Amino acid sequence: MIRPPVSVDAVMLEARASVLTKRSIKKQTKLGGIEIAIGCMDLTTLEGRDSPGKVRAICARAISPAPGVRSAAAVCVYSSLVPTAVDCLRGSGVLVASVSTAFPSGLSPLDVKLRETREAVAAGADEIDMVIDRGAFLAGRESEVAQEIVLVKEACSGATLKVILEVGELGSYAAIRRACDLALAAGADFLKTSTGKIGISSTPAIALLMCESLRDFQRATGRKVGLKLAGGVRTTKSALGYLSLVKETLGDEWLQPQLFRIGAATLLDDLLMQREKELSGSYSGSAYVAMA
Repeated sequence: MIRPPVSVDAVMLEARASVLTKRSIKKQTKLGGIEIAIGCMDLTTLEGRDSPGKVRAICARAISPAPGVRSAAAVCVYSSLVPTAVDCLRGSGVLVASVSTAFPSGLSPLDVKLRETREAVAAGADEIDMVIDRGAFLAGRESEVAQEIVLVKEACSGATLKVILEVGELGSYAAIRRACDLALAAGADFLKTSTGKIGISSTPAIALLMCESLRDFQRATGRKVGLKLAGGVRTTKSALGYLSLVKETLGDEWLQPQLFRIGAATLLDDLLMQREKELSGSYSGSAYVAMA
């Protein structure tokens, strides 16, 4: 059951998010945060020019980002490239995530969305990142959106379902909170901010709003649902700010790959450079850091 609408105080939300993401972090804590961020990363390539060769390169980075550095949580690709990712990641512990349901628009017919999801799971995808139909949601057809999530969840056949809200298209904090509550009630395993294909994606205030929805849902039902931030998280500073926000709102137990992800294509480079800076006292030259 979807909970009644929650009133959102935008001023207080933004003020608290700013405080939580701007706290000073000391050296050892920073190193620990960098390790968590890498281990919770969905290393992502979702471009029209993607190829098996590019996916193989990203899979190699995900398995071993740098000597002595833990693996990423997953590699996220288009469904047609799932077999390549599965082959590259076999036995590594790194999961395969596939976008689905007419990513990024979400506007294909339902039968096409469900077929794409089933085929991705059959090809070996461990996780499905689906997009909701924002047009239907904004038109007030919430039951239709919820039912689609339920059906995609069934099509996942046990694979983890991340529901992408595309928060930048929802128009208000109240609508984002409503979409969160709807997706949670429909069975989402993760709430995900964005496709990363539009200008507004992850912001501290939006992340805090989603964390509050997850916290309230866990208190009401006992079920823990994960959070995935995607789009706009490009620097170590911003990643650590989000880790602080999640920790303070949801607790340490959410700072693990089972409940927290950062979807990114370029963040890993900065995390590795900042890690080297903390360990050695200086930045390495670009030749020492693999670039995506």
